[in-house]
Amino acid sequence: MVTLTPEAAIQIFKAAKLGEMQGLALRIDAKRDAAGNIGYNMGFDEIREGDVHLVSEGVDVIFADTCKALLNGTTLDFVELEPDHFSFIFLNPNDPSYLPPQS
Repeated sequence: MVTLTPEAAIQIFKAAKLGEMQGLALRIDAKRDAAGNIGYNMGFDEIREGDVHLVSEGVDVIFADTCKALLNGTTLDFVELEPDHFSFIFLNPNDPSYLPPQS
């Protein structure tokens, strides 16, 4: 369903420790905009009844059931986009702006 790369997991654990959020899950929210692209939000949160809950790379990941179709097959990565500029990115085949990695 949703997977994290090891690099993303390391950064999530660091952020949780820095923000004193250890023990909370990573909540992902996904919404389709008017152009059909998918926008994402992330934060630490308690697991709620009705959440989809999974574990990837040791991180508890949760999202609302309504996001299930949008997030299916998504990988969350943490990459260097430009020298010394790192960011989380969502690799999601359900997003029309997604470009699969070239082999």
